[in-house]
Amino acid sequence: MACVARLCAAGLSAALVLAHAEAAEAPKRGGTLTFLIPADAPPSFDGHRENSFATVHSMAPFYSVLIRVNPENPGSTTDFVCDLCTEMPQPSDGGRTYRFTIRPGVKFHDGSPLTAADVAASWKKIAFPPEGVISARGAGFAAMVDKIDAPDAATVVFQLKRPSAAFLPALADPFAFIYKKATLDKDPHWYEKNILGSGPFKSPHYETGQSIAGVRYQDYHQKGLPYLDGFTGIFADKQATRIDALRADRAAIEFRGFPPSARDELKGALGDQIAVQESDWNCGTLAMPNQRKKPFDDVRVRRALTLAIDRWHGAPALARIANVRTVGGIAFPGHPLAATKEELERLAGYWPDVEKSRAEAKRLLKEAGAEGLSFELLNRNVDQPYKYNGTWIVDEWSKIGLKVTQKVVPTGPWFETMRAGNFEVAVYGNCQGVVNPLVDVQRYLPYTVEAQNFGFYEDPASIELYEKMLAETDPAAQRALMRRFEKHVLDDEAQAIFLLWWYRSVPYRAYVKGWNINPSHYVNQDLATIWLDK
Repeated sequence: MACVARLCAAGLSAALVLAHAEAAEAPKRGGTLTFLIPADAPPSFDGHRENSFATVHSMAPFYSVLIRVNPENPGSTTDFVCDLCTEMPQPSDGGRTYRFTIRPGVKFHDGSPLTAADVAASWKKIAFPPEGVISARGAGFAAMVDKIDAPDAATVVFQLKRPSAAFLPALADPFAFIYKKATLDKDPHWYEKNILGSGPFKSPHYETGQSIAGVRYQDYHQKGLPYLDGFTGIFADKQATRIDALRADRAAIEFRGFPPSARDELKGALGDQIAVQESDWNCGTLAMPNQRKKPFDDVRVRRALTLAIDRWHGAPALARIANVRTVGGIAFPGHPLAATKEELERLAGYWPDVEKSRAEAKRLLKEAGAEGLSFELLNRNVDQPYKYNGTWIVDEWSKIGLKVTQKVVPTGPWFETMRAGNFEVAVYGNCQGVVNPLVDVQRYLPYTVEAQNFGFYEDPASIELYEKMLAETDPAAQRALMRRFEKHVLDDEAQAIFLLWWYRSVPYRAYVKGWNINPSHYVNQDLATIWLDK
């Protein structure tokens, strides 16, 4: 896939300038990086199960992956490098078979050898999770992958159902931690509460709701890395707390991102002591109606919810105070598979005439017997942008006579409440790693094939459309199928209510070097290349 034009031309320009400037600087060894994690705690430690930044920011330093986005070129959608493999393979069998050779001499932090069997077992857990085990990305891999084998201790073979350009970007998923097969064989849930990897840092020290820390792994297989002696991640779910910590130099960086007002506040107070990198963000906010709860099983009610929201005027207003910016559909803005403005304006909720849109919403509610509907909106206790988005749409819905209250809960209970289906409508984030819309949009597939879809609906038509799109190799035909899929899930069935795409702005202490921003706040988070110029 080609690099997203806006990312290359604009969003990553600051990162590229910094990367080129730092290329001339010799990294310094030593020191402890203190960074902020804008959550109260990770929902669990298992990267295969979760899709929260709270998990990947906490756990990535302890783990290796098979392949990853090149940390020197993190904005690319095509530049992948080996972590545990020796070289990137060329597919065989007409693009259906990928054979990876695993680096010799890699060890887990307990001293045991890491082999191809561990890599295959980890990926089988992701693609084909056993009964009772949640895999956040299982649906996408099950749609692409037929078999995963380790014919010997040094070789892992992925056999695809069909050639797919989506496979390698999906394989570079930053949550795809490699676990120990012997441990998984005993208990596939073990990694939900325990940590044992082969990454750049070891000896995890976790204080629930407070911090996560690690020290340099001297036997790390990427020679010369990491530069840091260690790290401490501090959990801080309040934005004011994080700003104060950066201002007072109690922490050096918060990787997720701040809104423009916070960026400007820090830059104004600290001047050249603060550096900033910015990028469009492969994250979008959804409002997800639970179709197991009446009246949200009625498409007329769901369409009314999306028709009430004025995205075109709401986006620029919210962008001044929240880390959102772009009106878009289900594919990352600027990507060849993304909808144009003209295409979006044909969808419910994107009509240019908001008064016409709201009149239709009121008509649908009356027809469905749901005028003046009252319900609770479940939201996550994270300021940016969850609570801002929630407050916005509650106000928008009031304009068509709905009476909505918010219930804001910590990250863990938020996930568990959605997974249990104990909510009416929830604010949810579709945040992905490598920009890869063919896989990213799997979040809209029914819950029977996509564990992280909390709409709890059955819909064979969307599965059929998605599988056609995944198998299609002609770009124009693929794009046409994406438009059909988008209209089906956002308009015809209103299965999800997409709000806005996010924008990532990361202000940090200028002595932090060796880190480059990415369109995803999941990628490039193992801290191996970071060093401190002080």
